[in-house]
Amino acid sequence: MPSGLVALLDDVSVIARAAAASLDDVGAGVAKAGTKAAGVVIDDAAVTPGYVTGFTPDRELPMIWKITKGSFRNKLLILLPIALLLSAFLPQAITPILMMGGLYLAFEGAEKVIEKLGGEKHGETLEDPIADPVSFEKSRVSGAVRTDLILSAEIMAIALNEVSDETLLARAVTLALVGIAITVAVYGAVALIVKMDDVGLHLTKKASSAAQATGRFLLRAMPVVLKVLGSVGTLAMLWVGGGIILHGLEELGVPAPAHFAHDIQHMLAEAAGPLGPVAGWLAYAVASAIVGLVLGAVVAVVVHLVAKARGKAH
Repeated sequence: MPSGLVALLDDVSVIARAAAASLDDVGAGVAKAGTKAAGVVIDDAAVTPGYVTGFTPDRELPMIWKITKGSFRNKLLILLPIALLLSAFLPQAITPILMMGGLYLAFEGAEKVIEKLGGEKHGETLEDPIADPVSFEKSRVSGAVRTDLILSAEIMAIALNEVSDETLLARAVTLALVGIAITVAVYGAVALIVKMDDVGLHLTKKASSAAQATGRFLLRAMPVVLKVLGSVGTLAMLWVGGGIILHGLEELGVPAPAHFAHDIQHMLAEAAGPLGPVAGWLAYAVASAIVGLVLGAVVAVVVHLVAKARGKAH
């Protein structure tokens, strides 16, 4: 065999081994980043059903598909390039940007709490007569995509942090794969949740008594599940928003609030014995939610005062 061909084949084998090693690194990075982002993924899945609940069954899946496409755009066309550019040229800007997103989430969550406590409602809700159903659906989808943008930013930031030592190409591939996998998982779960009552109705028409019983159970259970998810979604906005702000303050050299929350977490974890990890997580989530509620309420008051002042000025 000519020596030139031998050298070429040797180079190809070296490249192949390097590519295989890179794929292994990317796979490990995707798994690690996905695990770290699991908490935010759960919050995302809890928040989204509230945006499509109450619409007619024929509009639920189209709305979820629109939100899913918006989520793909958020992660792959907006956040991925921004994350790569910031990580390469301005990494110190990532934390303040995430904190602004966290404050927006806290504002959204606090506004929902204020409305549930009898405060003034802003914009159309499902309880009000809907003058323009098409416009109302668009506004709900837009709201879901905006919330997804903040949660996706947190997911991408967590993923980026886990692969910050990798090459730019490995970071890009990892972030893209994490974004795709999480979007499919979250909105697949959301579609399953919101259509479960239709599945129940279908089962009640089957000849099997077991199928009918399962269908009746689903029909009774799903309104309760959706109501619980609505409350969890509001709490998720608060604890994720508050958690982002606590972590951001710590990163920016103001560690006292985060340390206080962690001290409560560790104290309750130690006191709970075998249930320590769960108790500790709940303690930190509650502390983060309180921070989110307080800051979000302040922002809500300021926003509505400014809006009223502008209205009077006109």
